[in-house]
Amino acid sequence: MQQCLQRRGCAGRVAGHGRTHTTEAFKPFSRRGPVLVRADANAGASGGPGLLQRLGRVIKEKAAGDFDRFFKGTSKTRERLGLVDEMLALWSLEDYEESLEELEEVLISADFGPRTALKIVDRIREGVKTGKVKSGEDIRGALKTSIVELLNARGRSSELKLAGRPAAVLIVGVNGAGKTTTVGKLAYKYGKEGAKVFLIPGDTFRAAAAEQLAEWGRRAGATMGTFREGARPQAVIASNLDELRQRACKDPEDTVDLVLVDTAGRLHTAYKLMEELALCKNAVSNALPGQPDETLLVLDGTTGLNMLNQAREFNEAVRLSGLILTKLDGTARGGAVVSVVDTLGLPVKFIGVGETAEDLQPFDAEAFAEALFPATAPVKVGAK
Repeated sequence: MQQCLQRRGCAGRVAGHGRTHTTEAFKPFSRRGPVLVRADANAGASGGPGLLQRLGRVIKEKAAGDFDRFFKGTSKTRERLGLVDEMLALWSLEDYEESLEELEEVLISADFGPRTALKIVDRIREGVKTGKVKSGEDIRGALKTSIVELLNARGRSSELKLAGRPAAVLIVGVNGAGKTTTVGKLAYKYGKEGAKVFLIPGDTFRAAAAEQLAEWGRRAGATMGTFREGARPQAVIASNLDELRQRACKDPEDTVDLVLVDTAGRLHTAYKLMEELALCKNAVSNALPGQPDETLLVLDGTTGLNMLNQAREFNEAVRLSGLILTKLDGTARGGAVVSVVDTLGLPVKFIGVGETAEDLQPFDAEAFAEALFPATAPVKVGAK
């Protein structure tokens, strides 16, 4: 933002896709008065992109130490894939083709998708033919390895790449996917670790969205931006970023680390609404050149492979940098995670495996594969 200030000066307006928007046009939102939740003045004192990268690693390390949460959140998908254990118990090299066909069907039933399931099974088949895969446990290991390799090769890095100060993250998705809750959980995670977070309530069609975001802001110690119900969302975004710029002009130390931009849910088939979403992204870029660092699509995991069309349309409209999959704890269709990454080549950044902020977990391919196909305890022959 400081570089932006040097180029733009501290005038009272900021460009927003061919128009100007002033902060006076929008009053702080609340039915009882202004909502302004300030972060701890000492939080993120050493700010900047280096801080956010460090915090990202800390958050990921903490999640890695809490595998039980990850494991519990994928229980329904793991139950669906329990048929694999039965298949492996009867594994025989003599009829391996029949067993691999059965494995493919099981993967498809968990929404891995025909294309992705075939790709995984073909890798295992090659291992059988070359003699590298011989037993049922070899199959289990090859299955997990194939999933991890596919996720890493197609999905690239799962870490948030936050390079600016402030770094901006634009959150998009259809109605009911959990965008506002996800914004709140991200604010909580980064705020808890010391970042100064600013929330922009870009869902102007639903007053409850601003109230919900304000509550998350209180929990996270974040600053909630201004809002007016029914206003054009790109104007609200531009106005709030202009407010941040003016604050930094008055006090160079008053610079936030992370800006999280919520947006209204919209059907991916509604052309005009998708076009408006592109204007929202332009509003961020006009105010903060080079931003947003991340444009993330929130997908409801319970929709399974139906999320593919959503992701394609949103990607075409705003060029996504990654995905956040929510509600995986409530579905047996968790294999869709692998299929979406394989089909679209977009990384999963976080997955939701519960309702609390801690249940929004940084995605880890190895942990995901292990949760779906946990190692079985060896059987002790002759044990009583």
